Amino acid sequence: MSKFTTLYYKYPRQYWLMILGIIISTAGGSMIWPFMLIYAGGKLGLPLSAVASLISINAGVGLFASFLAGTLADRIGRKVVMVVSLAMIGVAYFFLVQAETYLQFALLMGLVGLSNPLYQVGADAMLADMIPSEQRTDAYAINRIANNAAFGIGPAIGGFLASTSYNLAFYGASAGFMIYAIIWLFFARETLDKTISHVSTSALTAQASAGNEAARSNGYMRVFADKPYMAFVALVALGLIAPSILWILMPVYAKTNFNVPEVVYGWIPTTNAAMCVFIQYAVTNQTRKFNTLPVAAMGMLVYAIGTGSVALMTGFSGFWLSMVILTFGELILVPTASKYVADIAPADLRGRYMSLYWFGWGMSRTLAPLIGGYLNDNISPRAIWIGGLLIGLTSALGMFLLNKIAPHQQNASSPAVS
Repeated sequence: MSKFTTLYYKYPRQYWLMILGIIISTAGGSMIWPFMLIYAGGKLGLPLSAVASLISINAGVGLFASFLAGTLADRIGRKVVMVVSLAMIGVAYFFLVQAETYLQFALLMGLVGLSNPLYQVGADAMLADMIPSEQRTDAYAINRIANNAAFGIGPAIGGFLASTSYNLAFYGASAGFMIYAIIWLFFARETLDKTISHVSTSALTAQASAGNEAARSNGYMRVFADKPYMAFVALVALGLIAPSILWILMPVYAKTNFNVPEVVYGWIPTTNAAMCVFIQYAVTNQTRKFNTLPVAAMGMLVYAIGTGSVALMTGFSGFWLSMVILTFGELILVPTASKYVADIAPADLRGRYMSLYWFGWGMSRTLAPLIGGYLNDNISPRAIWIGGLLIGLTSALGMFLLNKIAPHQQNASSPAVS
């Protein structure tokens, strides 16, 4: 117990309160998210392309919100942004039970998409406020493990509840976020030092403000001028369409075409979360031995194979295997790509480099349901997975070629666990 006690006292109590809230809210949200299209499709009775566009609306609003989240967290405080975001998500899940029309679903999915980046940015900023620089790597790692562990619990519970009543699953998800919002409202303290922020703001002259604005603009122009990096972002956005298609569409594909019920399917995303918790370190110990871009290319290749393999599967065990394959792609790619961005970004542009990297993730999640839904409705259900395979293979090939022509990427160090 001494090791756990030492670990506990290494971080402030509010950090552990955040970890508790992450477990509660993530478990709640993941109870219904894998089954969202099944639920919406059953209520609306629309083609898959129309129903899947709800996920695109969610992701598209999230892209817009990500540009606002940092400003709000710095101006009005991390705690306020987090509490409002959590409450908004809880309210949205509560009213999704009553939604009957496409417009109602679209508005509520947009509300969730608006809220998620607000919470994420607020939480990341608060963690950085609370934790000294030398302890942040481990703090973020614990955060990731807690998130994946909770995600492992949620779909299994959600599948059981959804097989009985979707209302129970949505009310459970809503309760998870509302409980976290209440905990944070009454027990968390604000970590933004508004006094320093006010003094710093007052000290700026109009000339300095104009200079800072010009610097920000020139900073992004410098990122855009890094053509190898922009090619990397584009290839990441392209390649991540494949796993996004699987995550979003495989639940409804499995139920509609092969009668895999939610109570059974829920164990598939749970497997992904368990692998992320227990296998990530072992996989990274192997990938760290190689240069970054070839490893990223291999991750994209495995992603593509996992997505394409769904076309060959006809039941739970097959879909489970496809998720296992896909998860190895995640274990290979995610730490590698994140570390790569940090390695090649100039110190004064690191935030901008990361911003564009995550923008690529959001773009893939916006486009994936539209592409998959179109292939399903206009060609055939299996065309979803063939399309995902081809897209993923294109990204993997692009990564391999980029490694040949981008010198600074070849020199980027391999990742540590993140």
